[in-house]
Amino acid sequence: MSFFVKEVVGQEWGIYYELTGAGYGGLVAALVILLLAGCVVSGRGGERKISTKQLVFSAMAIALAMATSMIKLADMPMGGSVTLCSMLFICLVGYFFGLWGGLMAAVAYGILQLVVDPYIISIPQLLTDYIFGFGALGLSGIFCNKKHGLVLGYLAGALGRYFFTVLSGMIFFGSYAANFHMSALAYSLAYNGAYLGPEVLATVAVLSLPPVARGLGRVKGMARGH
Repeated sequence: MSFFVKEVVGQEWGIYYELTGAGYGGLVAALVILLLAGCVVSGRGGERKISTKQLVFSAMAIALAMATSMIKLADMPMGGSVTLCSMLFICLVGYFFGLWGGLMAAVAYGILQLVVDPYIISIPQLLTDYIFGFGALGLSGIFCNKKHGLVLGYLAGALGRYFFTVLSGMIFFGSYAANFHMSALAYSLAYNGAYLGPEVLATVAVLSLPPVARGLGRVKGMARGH
């Protein structure tokens, strides 16, 4: 384990782990393997077939999500921030291409977030915060062909991420709840809701604007070749 991560003792956060050069390389390799595995599985045909156009649109969405995630409108003291609608771009992949494409892009995005801004205290916490937390944004694909699927899909992805961030906060950071005389669950619900809630509300308000909905509908048609 020490080959990929190194232990750091901090005054504020206690013991946590940072990635080594090999750790970063391993994550990049995992991302490549994930994409190749997706292509192999999808190559068997059916609804999971991944086209070049889907890969291009997914890559653009991930790039936009990474860029907007760095534009922080508000930053929380112990992790988490209100960003410029960064979750939306990943949810759009699911809205465009369905659940399988959305999950693939969302997990890839989680790995990239881990590469760019890692905070690791254990492997279970890494999986919960990065792989499952960001990967849940792909749940937007459940509503890709439903009425009001754009808003419903975004809410599904955002709620999925909220579930895993609350779970992580309760299990791995629940000790901070005593400082606020709260239970671990109540503390995690309030803390994570404080930054995810405003971003979700603002994004839903934007998506509810008819010109935005029509424009993204046209982009979906282009992405799917309609």
